[in-house]
Amino acid sequence: MSKEYDLVILGGGTGGYVAAIRAGQLGMKVAVVEAKKLGGTCLHHGCIPSKALLRSAEVFRQTKEASIYGVETNEPTLDFGKVQERKTQIIERLHSGVQGLMKKGKIDIYHGFGRILGPSIFSPMPGTISIEHGDGEENTMLVPKNVLIATGSRPKSLPGLEIDGTSIMTSDEALEMNQLPASIIIVGAGVIGIEWASMLADFGVDVTVIEYLDRILPTEDSAIAKEVERQLKKKGVQFYTNAKVLPETVDKEKGVSITAEMEGEKQVFQADKMLVSVGRAANTSNIGLENTSIVVENGFIQTNEWYQTKETHIYAIGDVIGGMQLAHVASHEGITAVEHMASEKTYPIEYDNIPSCVYSSPEVASVGLTEAEAKEKGFTIKTGKFPFQAIGKALVHGESDGFVKIIVDKQTEDLLGIHMVGPHVTDLISEAGLAKVLDATAWEISQTIHPHPSLSEIMGETALAVEKLQIHG
Repeated sequence: MSKEYDLVILGGGTGGYVAAIRAGQLGMKVAVVEAKKLGGTCLHHGCIPSKALLRSAEVFRQTKEASIYGVETNEPTLDFGKVQERKTQIIERLHSGVQGLMKKGKIDIYHGFGRILGPSIFSPMPGTISIEHGDGEENTMLVPKNVLIATGSRPKSLPGLEIDGTSIMTSDEALEMNQLPASIIIVGAGVIGIEWASMLADFGVDVTVIEYLDRILPTEDSAIAKEVERQLKKKGVQFYTNAKVLPETVDKEKGVSITAEMEGEKQVFQADKMLVSVGRAANTSNIGLENTSIVVENGFIQTNEWYQTKETHIYAIGDVIGGMQLAHVASHEGITAVEHMASEKTYPIEYDNIPSCVYSSPEVASVGLTEAEAKEKGFTIKTGKFPFQAIGKALVHGESDGFVKIIVDKQTEDLLGIHMVGPHVTDLISEAGLAKVLDATAWEISQTIHPHPSLSEIMGETALAVEKLQIHG
């Protein structure tokens, strides 16, 4: 038996369920096929649980530093079981909320593994979805007018380095730890690696980070990366860059040890556990792409600006198409794809206007080009930089390290990039994102009257600093 829909979405993660809601608003009959739980990686294995743990780590660190604020406490202790309980409660509450949204939108949910079929008795075109339920139940067949692939991604590992989930973990397994290790080796100093390094250091774990490239956070502005490294080193995190991990040297006899090669010399690293954080791979296997003319390059599905694949009635969004592998990006790609299906007036996403964040301590946030990228593209630039140390609210808050940096096209005054490191910058970046969307100039930001005292004053001061007119610096 088959059922017909206007749209069937493979994957109920952030991109998939947001696209489903928008499609429902546009009057489409929608089904979502999800093999696990609605909410996907972001809700269950990524954004939300990791940020819950980061918040507990922050509170633990701040409690230990309470005397700075004139608050005397006994030596605080950490109950990691309760930390995990709180994380689970947050996930369950949000999961329930997503389920409620699906019910409100009259969106049908199918639990099982969906595959795209080629032309068949159900349809002359590829796109019929066969759902395996895994319990001996006969496959369900869905016949849609359009398909949206939103199957997300999974953590990568290194060839030859086996993930056992206990001694050697990815972020998925690390989120489920029952107790904290005394020490850990983190392989990879990208966003996820740095968030875990920050969190575990705040929890009191001895952290060593090994990075293949010549610096941490390679996608961020170099000045931002240097500041993050400086602050994390103050917490005791040890960094080794230009280091090639040799997977064949791994030894799990006592904890875990591995050898890395740096500038021709080899060094052995030993810890209780290892976290491998070397990027994510798109979930494109075994979903029936071979039954279509969809093009996959370097592991990612290729689409046009409206997220159509070579099969124009089959769209793809989120981590499976590469690019900015961020939850909020997948959501907006899903909305754009669905509106295009419905022939609504829509516009291609300007990726240079999308903020990205690192929720470490210190926080990092950015939008647009780095200084190096701007120069590589041939721009003649001018920059403004202003420290949090000169912002009264940062001193009151007790976190005054860090700065904001603005990069401007010298010829047109256009904003090219805004980069932040310091307290609550993952919230402050929204003003920068709005400025980019509205094509504002640094002068226009400087004319925005920011409340005093507030952390947001740093935006006005940095904008003034582009012309060396900052007031408090």
